[in-house]
Amino acid sequence: MTTSTHPQTFEHLFTGLEVETPTLNGTHRRYINFDNAASTPSFKRVQQKVNDFLTFYSSVHRGTGFKSQLSTHVYEQARVTTMRFVGADPATHTCIFGKNTTEALNKLARRFPFSAERDILLTTGMEHHSNDLPWRMVTRTLHVRLTPDGRLDEADFDQKLAEYGKRIALVAVSGASNVTGFLNPIHRLAEKAHAVGAQIAVDCAQLAPHRKIDMRPLDDPGHLDYVAISAHKMYAPFGTGALIGRRDTFERGDPDLVGGGTVAIVTLDEAVWAGPPDRDEAGSPNVVGAVALAAALRQLEEIGMDTVAQHEAELTEYLLRKLPHIPGMRIYGSDDPASAGERLGVVPFNLEGMSHFLVASILGHEFGIGVRNGCFCAHPYILHLLHLSESESQAVRENILANDKRDMPGLVRISFGLYNTHEEIDVLIDALEHIANGNFAGKYVQDTASGEFHPQGWQPDFDEYFRF
Repeated sequence: MTTSTHPQTFEHLFTGLEVETPTLNGTHRRYINFDNAASTPSFKRVQQKVNDFLTFYSSVHRGTGFKSQLSTHVYEQARVTTMRFVGADPATHTCIFGKNTTEALNKLARRFPFSAERDILLTTGMEHHSNDLPWRMVTRTLHVRLTPDGRLDEADFDQKLAEYGKRIALVAVSGASNVTGFLNPIHRLAEKAHAVGAQIAVDCAQLAPHRKIDMRPLDDPGHLDYVAISAHKMYAPFGTGALIGRRDTFERGDPDLVGGGTVAIVTLDEAVWAGPPDRDEAGSPNVVGAVALAAALRQLEEIGMDTVAQHEAELTEYLLRKLPHIPGMRIYGSDDPASAGERLGVVPFNLEGMSHFLVASILGHEFGIGVRNGCFCAHPYILHLLHLSESESQAVRENILANDKRDMPGLVRISFGLYNTHEEIDVLIDALEHIANGNFAGKYVQDTASGEFHPQGWQPDFDEYFRF
């Protein structure tokens, strides 16, 4: 692909981008956020819709007052919007709101009908902990191998399906990696899973803000049975996520949380559960969060997910053409600018001879650039990418258990949002060149327990910027 000479920009759609933050030399810089794979800033539309709704905010479901009825209507419309965004059919799917993708996948793990005959969960070595640990707690979990650069080894996927197919109940895979940005062929994997009688769940936390999702009808061999998304990665930071999945699964079984809203009727002797999604939304829901999510999805629909993908591919190509010129730069995953459109704008790297903790700290304290460093809640994946031996991995484990993270392996991650620009990348490149050449001002001290570096003798007064 070729970078556009006049790339489209989207900064005007967001709130907070003009904020300046303090740096070590006493000046203020406009904050540049390259940590979007963790959380994104808010659309202005989200902020406005939430403020508008708060005028009418009230309890939902069963209230007779106008505000309660309006709030209920808005909450259910948010559910319709969310299902439409992922291509779900209300006749065969349901949408369960919760806090985030982590909660959604934990719920699915507890509610999915594993059996004695179908007792295996097949996942991969590239997963976020949220799409790995919940499954380990409920059933036997197998991990598909990865290629040396961190892609899914589809030959091993096929081999495990052939060997264990009659016992595999569910395949759980990330739609896109939050570490390398690699995209998985989710519909092809779905066809293969369905061919052996299994279902598929896709962790779409990283995929949903960047690519169009289509669950497809249940009679399509490549359909997705379950997807999970998080609003805080989709420009709606108000604490909501959603699990969208097969209605027939959630019509059966006991809810994992019980209480108000989950029942049709309760006596002293029995409880009859409500139908989906009420059965799985115990207690008063986060109505404001649902409003925020729906407003963000509407904004993304208007922009068009193909436009989102094109913009971020241009940024990724631009970055990958510039990073290799920095002394000591090592990029993990793919460093090919020509394939920028085939992955997300998530680029992990290290600078030779420098701790990832230190590089990230200098970027923040001296250049006003927010990145993330460490293992990104994907420890096995990071160890694989770094090619650590078994003995090296064991040494890391022992150090962490001894409350010493100074030498904890990890990477620095740059991750793009829709609002990022080529000019911001230029600022980043200039900063990294300074760091790689030893041109930074602070004396940094490392904390043993966290591994983090902090500039000696300097601490911003956070109350100066926000207080209750």
